[in-house]
Amino acid sequence: MVYFLVISAYMIFILSIGFLSRKNLKQPEDFYLGGRKIGPWVTALSFLSAYFSSVLIIGGGGFGYKYGLSTLWIGAANVLLGCCLLWIILGERTRKMTKKLNTMTIPDFLAERFNSPESRLFSAIIIILFMFAYNVSILKGMGHILEVLLNLPYIWGIILSSVAIMVYVSLGGYLAVVWTGFIQAIIMIWGLLLLTFATLNRVEGLSNLTLKLSEIDIGLVESPGIWGLGGLISFALIVSFGAWGMPQLLIRFYSIKSIGVLKLGTIAATIGGTIALLPYLNGAASRLLFPNLVNVDLAIPTLVKSVLSPWGGALFVSTVLAAGMSTFAAVLIISSSSLVRDILDKSLKIKLNNKKTILYNSLSSFVIGLISLLLAINPPGLVLTLTAFSWAVIASTCLWPVLLGLYWRRTTREGVIASMVGGSSASLIWMYLGSPFKIHGFIPGILVGLVLIIIVSMLTKPMKEAELKRFFI
Repeated sequence: MVYFLVISAYMIFILSIGFLSRKNLKQPEDFYLGGRKIGPWVTALSFLSAYFSSVLIIGGGGFGYKYGLSTLWIGAANVLLGCCLLWIILGERTRKMTKKLNTMTIPDFLAERFNSPESRLFSAIIIILFMFAYNVSILKGMGHILEVLLNLPYIWGIILSSVAIMVYVSLGGYLAVVWTGFIQAIIMIWGLLLLTFATLNRVEGLSNLTLKLSEIDIGLVESPGIWGLGGLISFALIVSFGAWGMPQLLIRFYSIKSIGVLKLGTIAATIGGTIALLPYLNGAASRLLFPNLVNVDLAIPTLVKSVLSPWGGALFVSTVLAAGMSTFAAVLIISSSSLVRDILDKSLKIKLNNKKTILYNSLSSFVIGLISLLLAINPPGLVLTLTAFSWAVIASTCLWPVLLGLYWRRTTREGVIASMVGGSSASLIWMYLGSPFKIHGFIPGILVGLVLIIIVSMLTKPMKEAELKRFFI
């Protein structure tokens, strides 16, 4: 009963934000970017809620259970590379250049920066297709937590959570996404802290946890431990450096109200990002408390049921729903924007007025969410594995064109196209081969992409200095 009351109140609250945000949608920029007037705290915390979804909580806990304390290095990489350095290196340049070019999506930026409609179309298709795998992993995480804690059938868990998101995103666009993300990040931080304190109390502290895990398998407390160096490093990189190429995170810099508030946003995102360590720690503790779990993705839900009171468990259910909903919402906005703006409007030249653009985005958000729901009914693989698959391909496509497009004047249109096609292909082929040497497909993807963008750019005609002044001055 407690769980039902808390979740019902939570659902009503976020749906009300969607209805209220609808009144502020006057033009496409409002739906895509909230009118570029989002403050630093809302930007930073909504960034965290989009970054650290239910995938981190459920999937990270599963990896902590399976591989032990060495997975804390993944969380550390999230904080340093995925939060701090990402904000420092990409924040100001992205805000300045995308505002100057009046671009609203990642494919939009690539097309304007390199005068390349091919880049727009290719990147938009990759984003839409491979975000489906990410959506499935998010819904799977939310479905598992509701399945274990509420005894709700998995299918009803994903229906309950996904339909609510589809409604408020379709209604309120980006404004609904960032404001619900802001609130959901606060819930997520408190929920993870509550679970961690309760868990450490149950296992009698961190020292005892380390000792007992070493008795099970010394690899659970050593680095790189059971996983192996190649697997640990490649996975840490994909969920940290890979974030540099993820549209649902980079879009935060498009929408922040000014460059002047980025410093405060960077500090807030970095400090808040330390919560990335907690699911892995709690997952490792679950190995000690529940050594015979068949499905490691159930480590955190089982832990919650064991160490928290009904009210504490209800708060944590809200935490997972908050984490999953905020990311799923952010991904829906990105996917619908890519479909409507980059494919229908800019590539197929289907001209839409402001009212129709907002309507088409609302409808496409709902349809993409519905397809994701259907795919999540019988999903393959572990939660975090699905996420890594989608991140690898999208980051291999977008990371270098965005980063070098912001910093390297010599980058050419041909170099960008070669990097996107070669990087994404290398990533897919490597994963199809079974990720040899325990190295994830993200690593060969970004390496091939980097080599191609540099070599092809150096071999092709550079943009004229007069054109470059439009971007760099």
